Amino acid sequence: MTRTSSHSIKAFRIERVFEAPRDLVFKAWTEPEHFSRWFGPQGTQVQVVRFEARPGGVIHSRLTTDGHEMWGKLIFREVQAPEKLVYVSAFSDEKGGLTRHPFSPDWPREMLTTVTFKDQGGKTLLALEWVPVNATEEEVKTFLGAFDGMKSGWAGSFEQLEAYLASLKGERP
Repeated sequence: MTRTSSHSIKAFRIERVFEAPRDLVFKAWTEPEHFSRWFGPQGTQVQVVRFEARPGGVIHSRLTTDGHEMWGKLIFREVQAPEKLVYVSAFSDEKGGLTRHPFSPDWPREMLTTVTFKDQGGKTLLALEWVPVNATEEEVKTFLGAFDGMKSGWAGSFEQLEAYLASLKGERP
């Protein structure tokens, strides 16, 4: 089984401007009381089991939707407040061991995620980049064929984040 370098794979990238200050948007990604209120696909409830937003730290959470339960694990490589987060994300079991995607066995086991936060005069330009880590050729092929689904999934998460940020400011989403 040949593994592919993440440097040679086209990254998935999505951007969005949030109507909130950069510090608040960064906190929404790095504080458990915020993270669990918006993260994940629409209709998903998130229960944070472990949350350590620091280099080497882990977020371990259970995602529940439509009666299905999934576990996720993020391992931070970089935390540069309030500018940048770099972490490896994966599906996991309830003990934190890495597992396969529950609905796509050829999905890469680990994804390198880079999130940047740029101040835009009281608003925040957030850019997210995703690329497989140590992926097989079949996993890379699956990843490259899923850009439309990833765009839709992240757009839904970003809509939830926008609504949550608006609620913090006392606005109606």
